[in-house]
Amino acid sequence: MADCNTSTAATGAYSSDELYAALSSRPFVIAGPCVLEDYTLAEDTALAVAEAARAAGLFAVFKSSYDKANRSSLSGFRGPGLKQGVEWLARIREKSGLPVITDIHEPHEVAPVAEGVDILQIPAFLSRQTSLLLEAASSGRVVNVKKGQFLAPWDVKPLLDKLYSTGNRKIMLTERGNSFGYNNLVVDMRSFPVMREFGVPVIMDATHAVQLPGGQGASSGGDRRYVPTLARAAVAAGADGVFMECHPNPDKAMCDGPNSLELKKLPGLLKELAALWSLSREYLKD
Repeated sequence: MADCNTSTAATGAYSSDELYAALSSRPFVIAGPCVLEDYTLAEDTALAVAEAARAAGLFAVFKSSYDKANRSSLSGFRGPGLKQGVEWLARIREKSGLPVITDIHEPHEVAPVAEGVDILQIPAFLSRQTSLLLEAASSGRVVNVKKGQFLAPWDVKPLLDKLYSTGNRKIMLTERGNSFGYNNLVVDMRSFPVMREFGVPVIMDATHAVQLPGGQGASSGGDRRYVPTLARAAVAAGADGVFMECHPNPDKAMCDGPNSLELKKLPGLLKELAALWSLSREYLKD
């Protein structure tokens, strides 16, 4: 099987089946800025993610969005749009050697986005949208579904049934916390063993889990101090991968800055997670 974290892999030397096999067999990290602010920042971040993951011995996927369609405010920055955004993601894949993942919001976006990215991501608020799920799975790409803030972990089974009905079984699930009162999220660590029983890779979204939805009125707040704590706890609880939005200067980020990890802290955290994965995987064998 091709090594999906090499420059040759980024030029299409691997299939979706090979990528999913890699994600199913070893710990991994998904990281990058929330939104594509500009090309240079995104590429530099991808290269930093690749280096940090390589040093920690982890598989890595680059994440960023071409359009943040669910911003709290109409004035919120959404990104460069589909056409330019997918072009940027394809270039970043080639430059960094990393597979790339991005959000999709409507069924008509699936075909053009699948041309330039490796993994299609279903946002949490859209996790029950049947037409979107079916179209995404029908693309043949790996699909990552973020569990809605309103769903219990066992409630993802019907979502999987929808996706599997297309014949595509290259599916991942992501935990990002559940709504707990107003402007707060809480992660139930039981989610990881529950969702792993469905036989798919399960991911912890450690940065959106510290988000305070709508906590700043016209935008979401967050507390990035707790990202490492939740990431470590999730790995110990059985998470196969960790998702983290990261940015060179989160206080200046155009989207999700309060809950984004500072990029310079990524290498140290990944080494910690790699050590924990080594221990937890031995334990989970029992």
